[in-house]
Amino acid sequence: LPRGQPHIDVCFDIDANGILNVSALEKSTGKENKITITNDKGRLSQDEIERMVQEAEQFKAEDDANKNRVEAKNGLENYCYSLKSSIEGEEVKDKIPEDDKKTLLDAINEASTWLDANQTAEKEEYEEKQKALEGIAMPILQKMAGAGGMPDMGGMGG
Repeated sequence: LPRGQPHIDVCFDIDANGILNVSALEKSTGKENKITITNDKGRLSQDEIERMVQEAEQFKAEDDANKNRVEAKNGLENYCYSLKSSIEGEEVKDKIPEDDKKTLLDAINEASTWLDANQTAEKEEYEEKQKALEGIAMPILQKMAGAGGMPDMGGMGG
């Protein structure tokens, strides 16, 4: 800021009752002023406040559902990635029979293609897709683990 120019921070805060609090702080001197503005004519009615609270609760439910959906989608994406990484990893790639590897890679690619085409699927659809992929992967992984060829999958599956 050029010399002689005041630097003032102004803060506006409106509370649930429609009361506006304004504060201003002049940075160089530390001087602060506050004012409270009420407008009884323009206050929200109890009905309006209740309607706004109901809308907020409705949006919260939608947000929660969307969060769960995104978590299920991310879970499937992460499972596909982890599974593919583990079967193509140096420790495993020579120990997994080619037909099992092809079965797994085909299932992973099918799930990945489905994910790309269904970005807005429901939570249950993502979970069903992951269960189907686990149903293909688990017998192969267990067979490999029994043969001593499978590294720790980091809690995958289930």
